[in-house]
Amino acid sequence: PVIANQSDDFPAFYTRSSGLKADHRLDTPQDIAQAMLLHEQIGSGTGILVANPIPEVDALDPAFIDGTITAALAEAEKRGIGRKELTPFLLARINELSQGRSLKANIALVRNNAALAARIAVAHARLKRMAK
Repeated sequence: PVIANQSDDFPAFYTRSSGLKADHRLDTPQDIAQAMLLHEQIGSGTGILVANPIPEVDALDPAFIDGTITAALAEAEKRGIGRKELTPFLLARINELSQGRSLKANIALVRNNAALAARIAVAHARLKRMAK
């Protein structure tokens, strides 16, 4: 299952919404941990993806970042950059074109994801302890 944290939309990387609706929405780490526990109990052998939007204060303007990504992709194609070189090129070029704003947003997203993951892990451990 795919769960969006505190959002009805699946988040994009630099913005809070991709424009696509999320399959499921849960609003607390405890609710996400409960869903994880139930998923484990049914024994499907699959994982759960928790999509966590970038904090609003760190999100980039969708039109700006879409244009920046489009320009970087066009430049990569023109220069014949592909395969394993593509991602590092795109991240560096998007950072240049956004004057560092994309890197700042990326760092904020990583920190936000790590904080949510920690809260989910604590809630999950508590639920598992209570279930014994």
